[in-house]
Amino acid sequence: MPLALTFDPLLLILGVPLGGALLLVLIPSWQVAAWLNILISAATLGGALSLFVVRPEATPLFFIDDFNIYLVVLTAFVGFTTSAYSAAYIGRESRAKRVSPRHLRFYHAMYQAFLFTMLLALTANNIGVLWVAVEAATLTTVLMVSLYRTREAIEAAWKYFILCSVGIGLALFGTILVYLAAEPVMGDGTAALAWSLMITRAGGFQPELISLAFVFLLVGYGTKVGLAPLHAWLPDAHAEGPTPISAILSGLLLNVALYALLRFKMLIAANTHALQPGPLMIGMGCSSIFVAAFMLYRRGDIKRLFAYSSVEHMGVMTFAFGMGGTVANFAGLLHMTMHSLVKSAIFFAVGLITQSAGTKRIAEIRGLTVSQPFLGWSFVIAVLAIAGLPPMGIFMSEFLVVSSTFAQTPLLAAPVIIGLIVGFGALILRLQGMAFGEPSVLAGYGETVRQSGFKRAVGMAPLVAHLALALVAGIYLPDPLVAWFQAVAKLLG
Repeated sequence: MPLALTFDPLLLILGVPLGGALLLVLIPSWQVAAWLNILISAATLGGALSLFVVRPEATPLFFIDDFNIYLVVLTAFVGFTTSAYSAAYIGRESRAKRVSPRHLRFYHAMYQAFLFTMLLALTANNIGVLWVAVEAATLTTVLMVSLYRTREAIEAAWKYFILCSVGIGLALFGTILVYLAAEPVMGDGTAALAWSLMITRAGGFQPELISLAFVFLLVGYGTKVGLAPLHAWLPDAHAEGPTPISAILSGLLLNVALYALLRFKMLIAANTHALQPGPLMIGMGCSSIFVAAFMLYRRGDIKRLFAYSSVEHMGVMTFAFGMGGTVANFAGLLHMTMHSLVKSAIFFAVGLITQSAGTKRIAEIRGLTVSQPFLGWSFVIAVLAIAGLPPMGIFMSEFLVVSSTFAQTPLLAAPVIIGLIVGFGALILRLQGMAFGEPSVLAGYGETVRQSGFKRAVGMAPLVAHLALALVAGIYLPDPLVAWFQAVAKLLG
């Protein structure tokens, strides 16, 4: 039998990180575990890329379509690059004696478990499995956020666990309501939970139940997305956890939660008698943009600063998908991709900066372009990219969001533009002091985090690769990628 008929990429995509997590628990050396973590993540990326060649048939539990294939590849890619960055970062943390070897061994196993839960959520056809996967992602990241075992880290982990668990609990109730609305049409059993089957008959679902369900789903999964005013967990989790985890929290996990919300949006939108989800998403998107934009001015911690930036950008995406239409959805998908690449790159740079400076306080980080020119200028480029300056990809996605809003509802474009300008001003204000002027590095700490040239290159390569991709996307998008985004934009409605 030909290989194409027997090979199932999902075995690699899900089996490799799950098996890797179990293997890494047994590895006594955290140094060996760090390199194994990279190899396992590379194998997972290979499985994700194979979806372009072999697309498995849908089953009651799993399916692949144009929407989730793009997110599976993006998640596997950022997971791989972050694992490479993480190996170098964790080595420096160990030399600085900020975390014990026992906890480091645990860290790498949880990293793969986290990737598994996100990929499971993205490939799940069953909305119950989707909920379980998102909840499992919460549990694995709680354990990693508390890695340093300081009072602040444990407090942040508990806050994250409690708030996100409440949100996920509401999402579970919304999921149950969707099942109750689908059961009279789909019948008992897994058919009333399989998204690929429900979407074809969603027009016959009970509109009152499915409308109520979306309210709970928006609040529940919206908490996980980090939408204001449900975002309180996000700044603490980013600030107190290891920086590689901040990178994948912002770059990947928020996408997964938004993906879950969009799947339900498609179900509700297919029912013409149900509450239309667009206005609710637009409202929460605008609130997130404004809250985050003004909160950026009050941040004194560099990781909290970019945590609030994530709230702002998730608001932009939610607003775009709430507006709907081919152009707005295209813009939302592009923004999702660019934010994943650029925000993870920013946290890569922030990790290097805080380790060399020995502090997360913005007021104590000065003159990076003088003291560490390559890192300093990379940080400048990354911040300008996330602020939305051309020619980076985020400028293009934000421009499309604003222009599509003008075409549909011109008055709604005004608050988005104002929020983006306010947020831009805050980031540039913070950037000036950190990047330029007289350097201020805490004496002695930088020596404890020095590494060989090879390990430094491994740590810097993901930062450079992500920024390069964001730059290329801002200048030129290949025709196949444009066609792919257009097809998914139409799918989203």
